[in-house]
Amino acid sequence: MKLSFPVVLLAAVALASCGSGNTGGNVVASAPVAAKAAPAGKNWIETVVKTPDYGFRMGNPDAPLKLVEYGSRACPACAAFDAEGFPKLKEQYVATGKVSYEFREYPIHGALDLAPILLGRCVSESAFFPVLDQMMANQPTLLANERDVSTRVQAMQGATPAAIATAYAEGLGYLDFVKQRGVPEAKARACLNDAAELEALTKSTEKANTDYKVASTPTFVLNGTPVVLGPGDVWPQIDSVLKRSGG
Repeated sequence: MKLSFPVVLLAAVALASCGSGNTGGNVVASAPVAAKAAPAGKNWIETVVKTPDYGFRMGNPDAPLKLVEYGSRACPACAAFDAEGFPKLKEQYVATGKVSYEFREYPIHGALDLAPILLGRCVSESAFFPVLDQMMANQPTLLANERDVSTRVQAMQGATPAAIATAYAEGLGYLDFVKQRGVPEAKARACLNDAAELEALTKSTEKANTDYKVASTPTFVLNGTPVVLGPGDVWPQIDSVLKRSGG
């Protein structure tokens, strides 16, 4: 299937940036919401499902507070939130059943994001968030020679999206990264060449821009309302918003 992915996607994220802060509606203060225990023998942090919106959701599917992050696995601001805020989000909010958290891929860097997205989704639901955490934590290593690899990719005139994704996966070490975490190489390469997955990513990116005017990563949406982030650390701001919303 021939895709218009590079043109559509690069146009979609042309005005966006990593870590610049997003704008949107304000969250109105609400009464406290009730906690809900997970079913016997389970916990909400380990309750993970793939969603129809090109995301993976952790937590109570009926949580009154539904937090969505549009993030990039190559974005330092997203990595900072993953390291500093995500553990607290899980412990203080997701574990109680009050909040569900969904991560949706947003390719803020265009072609550079293809490999980590496709390989990061090439795992089981239970492995999705551990692999996401590890990709975020290993950004400095995985992106160490990004400039050289990008120069080589730019010279690949007429290359398909799959070829571009594979070049970054091999050149930056993402292919070896997922192999070391139990993904067979044949499966990983199949994921890099998955035309349906690329098409779904394109549609998800367009929808994010239409619905929420995503201008940066991370961008957060709470119960359908974009969260306004100011300068500074992200987690204290998200924590404040969740508390005001009854969390």
